Amino acid sequence: MSEPSGPPPWEPPLAGTADEQLLGSLDRLRWTFRWKVDALDSAGLARTVGASTLTLGGLLKHLAIVEDDVVCRRITGAPMPGAWRDHGFENDADWDFHSAASDTPEALYAGWDAAVARSRQWAQEVLASAAGFDARAALSDEVGEFVTARRFVCDLIEEYGRHTGHADLIREALDGRVGEDPPSHWRPVGAHDAPGS
Repeated sequence: MSEPSGPPPWEPPLAGTADEQLLGSLDRLRWTFRWKVDALDSAGLARTVGASTLTLGGLLKHLAIVEDDVVCRRITGAPMPGAWRDHGFENDADWDFHSAASDTPEALYAGWDAAVARSRQWAQEVLASAAGFDARAALSDEVGEFVTARRFVCDLIEEYGRHTGHADLIREALDGRVGEDPPSHWRPVGAHDAPGS
């Protein structure tokens, strides 16, 4: 494998607009999360630490749903993608975490990669629009207040910050993988370019 030139793709822009920096921060967390959960079999994705029931597979599935929920339901008002329409949330509020044990590693990685790709595509379309991230989110109508798309991008950053920390602890216990950023040559197993691409 040849050594990539230039800064790694997870490095946020050194200069840019506030929204480019916002997306750069989100993408850095996405890359770091994907590195923490990368290249594991079913047993690795189902591993727990201490008294916690969190698994890396559960986190993958949860964050895939969060990506789609934020962009579809909260921001655009579009229906959730088909993968999430027939789910078990009605009977289990933690369905995404619990049901991941029944999914193959390939399905978990592909589901997260696809959700991130949809989210990235939406972000590019919004940034190209006149309103940008100042656009009114669909959830505004539900809560009766004006809510911008930017608010929900911030929510995604918060969600990834929390769960990347969880993944960090689980992965270290699993095989000793530690670090803030992936090595510059790392790319996700099975992904072509970037997480979600």
